[in-house]
Amino acid sequence: MYEILKQRYERNFVRKDQLQRYVTLGKITQEQYEQIVKEKQEVEKDV
Repeated sequence: MYEILKQRYERNFVRKDQLQRYVTLGKITQEQYEQIVKEKQEVEKDV
């Protein structure tokens, strides 16, 4: 589930609030959420 959500977030198919909902549902951990969001921000800074 983590990899799928990561790809969807990178392509702007999923928002941060939607990712947080997956944390609430137990589909990903809070750490995974933070990794997904952080990686996206780092890529945006490099561009």
